[in-house]
Amino acid sequence: MSNGGMAKMMKQLQKAQAEMSRMQEEVAQKTVESSSGGGAVRVVANGQKQLISLQIEAEALGEDNKEMLEDMIIAAVNEAFNRVDEMVASEMQKLTGGLNLPPGMF
Repeated sequence: MSNGGMAKMMKQLQKAQAEMSRMQEEVAQKTVESSSGGGAVRVVANGQKQLISLQIEAEALGEDNKEMLEDMIIAAVNEAFNRVDEMVASEMQKLTGGLNLPPGMF
């Protein structure tokens, strides 16, 4: 590869990295919501898989419901994190224009 071709490739790589960085910042600001138990437990997570809100309906509270409540919280959080993964994958698809780049490329 000529020096000119290498320089062009490096410029494209730098541009892609800058776009990736911008996309990661944008995704970090977005949120996803999930619920379980028919809405008894609701969670909101950001694009960095950080739980930022947890709401529990009063009916779900109580010693009799402890295990069920714990399971509903786990289910809602896991679903929210799955939605974050889907959101990131969707944004990545837009960024790469459908190229099937290997994981960890950026």
